[in-house]
Amino acid sequence: MDLLNEQIEVRKAPLWLLSLVVTMPTFFAFLATSATNVALPHIAGAFGSTTDEAKWVVTSYMIANGIFLPLTGWLERTLGRLNFLKIFIAIFTVGSIVCAVAPSLVILILGRVIQGVGGGILMPLSQSILLQEFPSNRKGDAMAIFVFSIMVSSIMGPTVGGLLVDNFSWQWIFIINIPIGILSLIFIPMVVNDTTRNRKKEHVDFLGVLFLILWLFSMQVVLDKGQQYGWFDCSWIYWLSVFSLTMMFAFIVWELEYKEPIVNLRVFKNFNFVIGTILGVMINMMVCATMILLPQFYQGLMHYTAADTGLALSTRVFAVVILFFIGRICAMYDLRYVIAFGFLLVGISIALCVDLNLQVNPSWIILSNVIFGVGSATALVPVSGISLGTLSKDQIPSGAGIHSLTKCVTGSMATSLASSWTISLAQIHQTYLVKNMSVFSYNFANHLNTLKLVFLKYGETVIAAKKANVLIYKNLLVQSKLCAISDLFLICAILTFLMIPLSFLLKIEKPAKSS
Repeated sequence: MDLLNEQIEVRKAPLWLLSLVVTMPTFFAFLATSATNVALPHIAGAFGSTTDEAKWVVTSYMIANGIFLPLTGWLERTLGRLNFLKIFIAIFTVGSIVCAVAPSLVILILGRVIQGVGGGILMPLSQSILLQEFPSNRKGDAMAIFVFSIMVSSIMGPTVGGLLVDNFSWQWIFIINIPIGILSLIFIPMVVNDTTRNRKKEHVDFLGVLFLILWLFSMQVVLDKGQQYGWFDCSWIYWLSVFSLTMMFAFIVWELEYKEPIVNLRVFKNFNFVIGTILGVMINMMVCATMILLPQFYQGLMHYTAADTGLALSTRVFAVVILFFIGRICAMYDLRYVIAFGFLLVGISIALCVDLNLQVNPSWIILSNVIFGVGSATALVPVSGISLGTLSKDQIPSGAGIHSLTKCVTGSMATSLASSWTISLAQIHQTYLVKNMSVFSYNFANHLNTLKLVFLKYGETVIAAKKANVLIYKNLLVQSKLCAISDLFLICAILTFLMIPLSFLLKIEKPAKSS
C-alpha cells in the first residue's frame, strides 16, 4: 500500500466533536442558501432592482456551487484535507463579508459567487470525512449526523431568513456566517485528520473543467430564465439549451476517455452507487418540488404570510428525531427494507396533499409534513451510506462530489419544472373549467344572480354585474391553480412509489478497502 496516500488512522478528537466541527460550516452554508430566497424582495428593494435581477443572487451561488461539487476528490488529493477545508471555509467567510457590506447588487452577486465557490464543496467533503472517520459498523450514525445538518438547515432556512429580515435586515443572513467561519478555521485543525497530498504531479484537466463550467452555467441560466421567456418559444433559450446538452455530453465523453480526469466518472461502475444516486436524486427532487408547491398553496391560495408559511414548513423538522434512532435501525434491519419504507412514507405524505382544498384543516398539512420528514430521513440516511459505503476510500471524495452534483442539478430542475408546470397546468384547467361558466348552466346562472343581488346593495345594476363576474373569475383562477397543484402532487406521489421496487436492486455488501 502506498503510505503517501494512506489516511492517518489515529483520530485527534472524539467522533461527536469531529461531527460537530465538520458539519457546522455545512449547516450554515445551507442555511444561508435557503434563507436568501426569502430576502430577495428586500434585496431588490434595497438596490432598486427588479425581482428577476435579484434572482441572480441565488443563481450565481448555484452556478459556482455546482462547478466545484464534482472537483472535491481532485482538490482533496491535490491540497490535502486540512488545507482544502481551511482554504474553502476562508473563501466562504470572505464571500459572506462581501455580501454583508455590498454597496450594490453587482457586488452582492460577486460575493455570492465567492460564497458558492467556498460553500460548494462543504457538503460532499463533510459527508466524505464522516464516512471515512466513522468505523464500518457506525456508517449509519455518520450519515444520520450528515442528513440531520442538511435537513434542519434547509427546512429552517426560510423561517430564520424571515425572522432576520423582519426584525433586523437582509444583511444579517450573511453576517451570521462570519463568526461560524472564523470558529471553524480555529477548530478544524484541532479535530480533523489530514491526508497526505499526492506528491505525484497531476496534469490539470483544463478542458474538462471548461466543459463543466460551460455546461452548468448554461443549464442554470436556462432553468432560471426559461419560465420568464417562455422556454423554447424563445430562440436564445432554445439554442442555449442545445449548447448546454452539447457541453454535457462533451464533458462526459472527455472525462471517460482522458487518462487523468478531474472528475472520476468511473465510480458509476459501482452498481450500488448508481442505484443509490438515483434514489437520492428522487428524494431531493421531492423535497425541492414540495418546497415550491406548498408555499404556493399557503401564500397564493390560503393567504398565509411568509412567516406563517415558514413556520408551517418547519414542522418537518420535528420528524428529524428519527435520525437519533436511524443508525440502530439500519444496523438491525436490511437496508433495502428501510429505504423502501422511507419511500413509502414520503409517497403517502405527498398523496395526502393530492386532494387539498381551501377548507383544509391546517393539522392535516402538518401531519403530511411530519410524515414527509420522517420518510425522507428514513430513506436518505441508508441511501447515502449504501451508495458511497461500497466505494473504496480513495473513491469516496469523488463519489460524494458527483453524488452532490447530481442532486444539485436535479434539484434545480425540480424547482424550475414545479414552478413552470404549475402555471401551464393551471391554464389547462382554466380552459376546461371556463366551459361551466355559461348562462345556460343552471348552477352558474343561479350563482351569478345571487352575487348580483348582493352587490346591488353597493351600486348600480351594471356595476353589480361586473363585480359578480370579476369575483367568479377570481374564483376560477384559484380553482385552476389548486387543480394544477393537486396534479403535481399526484405526479410526485406516483414517482415516489415507483422508487420502492428500485430500492430492492441494491446489493448489501461490505465496504471495499483501499488497495
